[in-house]
Parts: sequence; structure tokens; C-alpha cells
Amino acid sequence: MKKDIKVCLVCSSGGHLTHLYMLKPFWQDKERFWVTFDKEDARSLLEEERMYPCYFPSNRSLKALIINTYRAFKVLSREKPELIVSCGAAVAVPFFYVGKLFGAKLIYIEVYDRINSSSLTGKLVYPITDKFIVQWEEQKKVYPKAVNLGSIF
Repeated sequence: MKKDIKVCLVCSSGGHLTHLYMLKPFWQDKERFWVTFDKEDARSLLEEERMYPCYFPSNRSLKALIINTYRAFKVLSREKPELIVSCGAAVAVPFFYVGKLFGAKLIYIEVYDRINSSSLTGKLVYPITDKFIVQWEEQKKVYPKAVNLGSIF
């Protein structure tokens, strides 16, 4: 992957944010920005990073989907990332679909604790991702086109 690529890292705060942050060897030398919840853990962890807040709570919320779709159009049209990476949760959905419209490549990493079933976010973004990554071989039964790269933890 070229170093000068612009990356959008989108996720909810908490464990999803920790998950993406652990990929620092991948993103640290790239131009990047984050989209996550404006909560203490995110502000603390990402204090040196460019961050756009998204609306929360977002899981199974039509209101959040509408607001975050609007924010996705606004942020992605301004930033124009070539790559969007996420491991969930719901906020990834509007950013992936809007990002696809803008021509961004999409990488989704299914969460570690889903072994024999799909997450709702994984199920919704699977059809449009350019690379769908799982962390267990068993997850490939749920996502046949996925690539197993092993555990991030």
C-alpha cells in the first residue's frame, strides 16, 4: 500500500476504537483522520489525531443513521480519502456506503468476538467492501469471500 494514501478510520468508541488503534503500524505513516464518538476515551486516545465526531448512540437507530449519513457526505466530500477502514460498529455503515459513492476503497475487519455469526454491521457492509477481514477461520463460513489475517489482539 502506498504511503501517501489518505485513510479514514471510522468506528465507535470503546473496544472498536481500541481495535483500530492497535493497527497503528499500518496507519501511522499515512495521512489520516478519524470518525468516532466524541467521548472521553476517544478524545484521550486521539488527542494528537484529526477527529470528526459522529452522532451516538448509533446502534439500531434510524435517527443516528440519517444524521451520520449527512455527516458522512460532509466529511468525505471535504477529506476525499482513498481508503476507509473500520471494525464497526453502526457508524461504519453510512461512511462505507457514502465512501463507495465517492470511489474510496473499503476495508472492514469483523470483530474478534464473532466466531460463528455475523455482526449487523458486518452483514450490512459485506456486499460492498473491497476487502473483508476476519480473525478466525470459522468466520469464513459466515463470510465466504473474507480473508483471515488472524487476531489483531
